Amino acid sequence: MTILIAYDGSDDAKAAIAFTGRMFPGHDAVVLTVWERLAMATARASAGLVMTVDPSPVEEEAIDRAMNELADQGAELARSAGLEARARPEPDALAVWATIVDVADDLDAELIVTGTRGLGGVKSLLLGSTSDRVLHHAGRPVLVVPGPRAEE
Repeated sequence: MTILIAYDGSDDAKAAIAFTGRMFPGHDAVVLTVWERLAMATARASAGLVMTVDPSPVEEEAIDRAMNELADQGAELARSAGLEARARPEPDALAVWATIVDVADDLDAELIVTGTRGLGGVKSLLLGSTSDRVLHHAGRPVLVVPGPRAEE
C-alpha cells in the first residue's frame, strides 16, 4: 500500500503526517511537496512587484533548493511518525490539487492524505480549498485530516 501525503510545511500538513503515522505505521508513504509558480507570481503582483514568468537561473536554483528542503522535511517527519517515507518534490504546477491527483495516479496510491488548510490563506477562500478539490477529483480514497485546535 502506497500512501501519498500532501505536505506544504503548514501545521495542518504536519498534523496529517502525524495522524497517518498513527493509523498506518510501517506503510510506504510518498510525501509530496508541490511548488506552485502561479501562486508566487500572484504574490509578487499583489505586492506591486513586476511579475516574471521565467525566473533567472539563480532564482530557479533557490526555488528548487527550497522545494527539496521542504519535501525532505516532510519525509523526515513521516519517518519519525513511523512511516517508510520518501520525498517527492514537484515543481512548476499550475494547480496544486491537480498535481496531487496526477502524482497519486502516477504512483497508483491507495490513499491520498491532506490537511484541511495549507498555507493558501486568502487564495483558498477565493478559489476553493486544495483538499476539497482533491477529494472531488481524485477517484481514489482521500483522507482529509483536520489541523490542530487553537488550544493545542
